[in-house]
Amino acid sequence: MLTLDLTNAPRWHDLVPGVRVRLRPLTTALMVAARSDPAVEAVPGEASDEERAVAFAKALARRAVLTWEGVGDSDGSAIDPGREAIDALLDVWPVFEAFQLTYVSKGLLLEQEKNASALLPNGASAGASDIAKPARRRVKTARRG
Repeated sequence: MLTLDLTNAPRWHDLVPGVRVRLRPLTTALMVAARSDPAVEAVPGEASDEERAVAFAKALARRAVLTWEGVGDSDGSAIDPGREAIDALLDVWPVFEAFQLTYVSKGLLLEQEKNASALLPNGASAGASDIAKPARRRVKTARRG
């Protein structure tokens, strides 16, 4: 069953120890806006999937991040989230990975679920278990006509 959160309230996400961000809910409008971001559209056609993922994640984060805690400048002073600061935060590999896992992937899991096939009881994607009891004896085939 699909559970809907009708409050649509922002939530805090812990990205790495000492750093947490308050993010808008991952909605269709937010995803569409990030996809049409000029920085995402400017990614060259021959760019790798990884380069596209970074551009998209930064575009999404710029729209989703409302506030944060534990992020500062080189002097150790707390800074507010802005375009350059958000991009710089996502340039830190563990932060990028955590953002992808705790925020982006949760929104994409639902998309993945509806596009997946069930596991087969045998073969390359074996994983499902048989629940039918075996027949006790052979039966005759049905008469025709």
